[in-house]
Amino acid sequence: MATSVRRTTLTLPTAPVGPDNPLPALRPLDEVHRVDDRVRATLPSDMARQVAHAPLRSVLPVRLRDGYGRDRAPATLDAIVLENDRLRATVLPGLGGRVHSLIHKATGDSADTELLYRNPVLQPADFALNGAWFSGGIEWNIGATGHTTLSCAPLHAARVPAPDAADGGAMVRLWEWERLRDLPFQVDLWLPADSAFLYVGVRIRNPHHLPAPVYWWSNIAVPEDEHTRVLAPADDAWHFGYARSLSRVPVPEWDGADRTYPLRGAYPADYFYEVPDGARRWIASLDAGGSGLVQTSTDLLRGRKLFVWGAGPGGRRWQQWLTEPGTGGYAEIQAGLARTQLEHIPLEAGEEFAWLEAYGPLTADPAAVHGTDWATARRETETRLEAALPRAAVDAAYAAWRRYADAEPAEQLATGSGWGALEAERGGFQLPGTPFDPGTLGEEQEPWRRLLRTGALPDWEPGPSQADPGASLVAPVWRDLLEAAPSTAGAEYHLGVAQWHAGDRAQAERSWERSLRCAETPWALRCLAVADTASGHPARAADRLLRAVQLLLASGTVPPPEADPVLEADPVLEAAGAGQGPGVGAGTGQRAEAAGAPTAVSLAAPPVAAAADPVALEAAEAALGREAIVALLAADRADDARAVLDALRPAIRARGRFRLLRAQVLLAQGDALAARAVFDEGFEVCDLREGDEALSDTWYAIVERLVTGTDEPLTEEARARARTEHPLPGRYEFRMRPT
Repeated sequence: MATSVRRTTLTLPTAPVGPDNPLPALRPLDEVHRVDDRVRATLPSDMARQVAHAPLRSVLPVRLRDGYGRDRAPATLDAIVLENDRLRATVLPGLGGRVHSLIHKATGDSADTELLYRNPVLQPADFALNGAWFSGGIEWNIGATGHTTLSCAPLHAARVPAPDAADGGAMVRLWEWERLRDLPFQVDLWLPADSAFLYVGVRIRNPHHLPAPVYWWSNIAVPEDEHTRVLAPADDAWHFGYARSLSRVPVPEWDGADRTYPLRGAYPADYFYEVPDGARRWIASLDAGGSGLVQTSTDLLRGRKLFVWGAGPGGRRWQQWLTEPGTGGYAEIQAGLARTQLEHIPLEAGEEFAWLEAYGPLTADPAAVHGTDWATARRETETRLEAALPRAAVDAAYAAWRRYADAEPAEQLATGSGWGALEAERGGFQLPGTPFDPGTLGEEQEPWRRLLRTGALPDWEPGPSQADPGASLVAPVWRDLLEAAPSTAGAEYHLGVAQWHAGDRAQAERSWERSLRCAETPWALRCLAVADTASGHPARAADRLLRAVQLLLASGTVPPPEADPVLEADPVLEAAGAGQGPGVGAGTGQRAEAAGAPTAVSLAAPPVAAAADPVALEAAEAALGREAIVALLAADRADDARAVLDALRPAIRARGRFRLLRAQVLLAQGDALAARAVFDEGFEVCDLREGDEALSDTWYAIVERLVTGTDEPLTEEARARARTEHPLPGRYEFRMRPT
């Protein structure tokens, strides 16, 4: 049969991604995949150079996505299906273009076979560079080291002619503007008639006048059990552990175990295979019977990787966290532009990277695949791959696809963001095959389009700006436009964000202070608090955040029905505003006792023209409240931290993140028993970050205090006793490294 392309829907139990965090991501990335100078000095020179090349300072201009929970309900998702006689691929254009399923269709008496790990639920977790990510399928990671910021974002999608268009063939093109590096990219999925392999053509273009750093890893989740073996054409690999070490190890045996079996290690780990120059690029995951999925590509996509969760309690807990009970585990096999995911590759101005990948079923002799001779296992797998899909056929398919890479979309299937259209208008870019239609521009882009056309950024509207300052743009061209724009609270705020991103911290602080002189807002105060923290002034940072929370909580025209009206009479919050009468516009942030005679500050809501969006207001309250509590604890002001926590609406206080903060506040106040009770009651931190050990660290800090008493010093003997008598409950075990 000719390949068909059709739109459909898919229903999955889904936890909604929720609203974005309105606070700009000024802080450095909390990305676990990085190494220090000591480790970098041990690497080959080309790898060390690319590891050090253009690391991200933050995920700006992208916003953090931490508004999700863990309550799942059936949701209908848009999907696109490509199908021929042998394969059926299901793509989710609204979720980063994820290939959710790849089915090898039955022949004869056999049954259909799912080649991927297909997650039966959509449960966001904090693994993407900007937060929300979900496991399963094939994802397209672009931008910088880690899971793409587009993991839970919509991509443009369209039907385009395929190389076999004369026979009715069609491709599905996915494309977007990747905002971390300001680069357009496309992913063309092509399923030739009667082919058992899904072809994927990828192109990344640099339309700018300067080189740009590029990162790409195609990430394939595959089913895992004790018999699963991952094979690749390598005798060595670069092992990365979550203790942030990178070292060369032999394949398959290392440290007493065959690491090509994902469950033969205790902890999560990455193995970046050292594929020899000239060798065919491929990786396969095969089961006990020698069957599974193989991925291969043209030579530009040089890297291959295995990620394992390991068989230890932390890895198993994460696997459970990402799906529902009764679901099997998974490993990840990946393919990338560099040898490791710690590297970025320069792409010259006006140039592009392009390659072709192929995904399909493979069956090999299980005795050879699972034998003790690694060379024989590899040779058997590669021989079967060559018989199923010759290397020359992949190169020929790439050449055929390249002639269609610029083909204009024939039928729009899904719509992505408006950011590409904004950048295309600003730069006058001509990008054949990936049109960024001005019709996709929306509310987020409109202020920036007006800046582009008029030279002025619209100032904040009183109602909406109370809950969300709007998304910032930070590229040099936008920074230049902001510097020339008329000074308003909003323009100075966004200019400060762009300057901070560029590393010009002194100018950023001055811009935020000018913003405060135009209007006192939580947003500029919070940015100055981040600057205070970075420059070693935690007390001043805490004061500013306390004032920011005060402003935000006072700004609602109608308090939520369940809100506690404690703020009007809260002495802690009144003290935070004291001394900020005439000087508050300059963002002085001094505490009352340091500023002389206190000046009364009204907590009444300011006049507003429109009510803030209640969902956005709750997101802002949670984001600012969390940062304020953390800052107050860092400044040894536990009582003030508790006052802020108690002033937040009950729906926020009930979240697992704030239950954890409650335990930390109680511990700081000296009430370890009450802090322990919070853990005993049970909670889930929905946005727990990959590699974050806050749960275990807080638990052990509590039980150590219970063992030693409030005033007793903590000895190593007491520490060991606390861990023996009070082991970490399994529900809080998310550690990804040896402890």
